[in-house]
Amino acid sequence: MLQSISAARARALQGSLRLRAAGASSKGGAAKSKKSRASDAHAAPVVSKELREKAVLGANILKDGSDPQILPDSEYPEWLNGMLEKRPPLSELQRRKPETMSLPELMRLLKLDNRRRIKQNNGLKAKT
Repeated sequence: MLQSISAARARALQGSLRLRAAGASSKGGAAKSKKSRASDAHAAPVVSKELREKAVLGANILKDGSDPQILPDSEYPEWLNGMLEKRPPLSELQRRKPETMSLPELMRLLKLDNRRRIKQNNGLKAKT
């Protein structure tokens, strides 16, 4: 599961890098036509599928480093899988009984309700 997510992140990073590279290619004093700039955007280098599946391209921040390798799911900590789960919104938490909710759900309910009240009060103050 994480491999597919890491691969999706890698594709997104590669896309943004291609866009940056394509936008920076219009150097010089003469202005290029729209047609020639559009063709330059599609001339970005193509990375092989094998390389994209092995490493997270564009994630390297070190000068002499290399892109991090994509590891099997068993190599990542268990809490990382929990970040992908959707958390219930405030409306759903308000419909539940507090006695049946777990402690993290209660804390989320209080946090979201407090945020809603703050926004509501700020909106009322802004109108006056």
